Amino acid sequence: MISINRQGHVALLAGLFLASLALRPQLVGIGPLLSTIQRSLGVSHSVAGLLSTVVVLCMGLFAPVAFVVARLAGPRWSIAGALALIAAFGVARVAVKPPALVILLTFPVGVGVAVAGSLMPLVVRQTWPRRPVLGTAVYASGISLGAAISAAVAVPLADAFGSWRWPLAAFSIATAALMLTWIGLSGELRGRSGGEPLPQLPLRSRTGWLLVAIFGLVSITYYGINAWLPSAFTEHGWSHASAGALLTVVNGVTVPVTLFLAFRGDRFGSRRFWLTGGATLQLSGLLGAVLAPGGGWAWAVLIGAGIGLLFPSMMTMPLDVADRPSDVAAMAALMLGGGYVISATGPFVLGVLRDVAGSFTLAVWVLFGITAVILSIVLLTSHERLRRRPREAMAASVT
Repeated sequence: MISINRQGHVALLAGLFLASLALRPQLVGIGPLLSTIQRSLGVSHSVAGLLSTVVVLCMGLFAPVAFVVARLAGPRWSIAGALALIAAFGVARVAVKPPALVILLTFPVGVGVAVAGSLMPLVVRQTWPRRPVLGTAVYASGISLGAAISAAVAVPLADAFGSWRWPLAAFSIATAALMLTWIGLSGELRGRSGGEPLPQLPLRSRTGWLLVAIFGLVSITYYGINAWLPSAFTEHGWSHASAGALLTVVNGVTVPVTLFLAFRGDRFGSRRFWLTGGATLQLSGLLGAVLAPGGGWAWAVLIGAGIGLLFPSMMTMPLDVADRPSDVAAMAALMLGGGYVISATGPFVLGVLRDVAGSFTLAVWVLFGITAVILSIVLLTSHERLRRRPREAMAASVT
């Protein structure tokens, strides 16, 4: 635990919120522009989908590496370095023209997102051990707000400057500014190292792999929606600006829903209850998007509300099924690493389906089917399986 005075707590919370704003624009902000990028680079939808796939894949592969970086440089400078990586290579990839280079330079961006995103829970666990929901809600809301803002401004900036490259450059410049703000507000973390060994993954824990499966499927739908939902609606006659604004609604709605869950989730219902509600809302929104695309605004609200319940609920699951901090870290590393690797296939596979079918209708049906699988798994899993079981968690951490 890190001892910080009240003023330091407020500054660090503000810094955590501002830093988290930078974790999704390079990913979600591409969604409204993806069809434009695909045509500009002269590549297929599946290849264009790699711009999202690469980032999500890195989030899975490099999440455990964040603990090593934190032990060497401390969480403050590790997060600052990760944001610098996002900013620098975000600018570099919009400055090159060959599609292969654009995709190649996306890898460091993904590494930066992976390291910063993985270390924010570590900062929360060390700094607010008695109020983890508060810290988690702060950075989770920042991630959602950053996603919503980037989705809102991507198309207008592209239209104003005549190229999809300008919005991504703007996101990178904003990230550099947020990095400096984080350094200024996180001074209380100066000299503090991660202080924890790399977690030993609970590879023999059935509950651990259950979390990997659920989180992976939830992430596939989230990143698939953010990558291709605007393109799906432009095929139904929506303008690029209006279709891009749907992502603003989706990600904007997640902010109040996440905050509501943060203050009510531990006092009312169960984790299974909230997961079921989130899957049901998302299922309804995706069904409406296929059958009645004219009502896109309403479906975006339902999808956003579903995501706002599903993602925060999953992020608290390692805390629910493990007791000791080392067990929590191990379970979180397994869930995030495995889940993001699984979900990285989403944007690419959905792009392949678009190339094969000639429209995004099949891809949206696939997202609907995956959400139905999530709902089925949650309903068929007992409430006891999704709550803390100290003996199983402790046994899993040493196997």
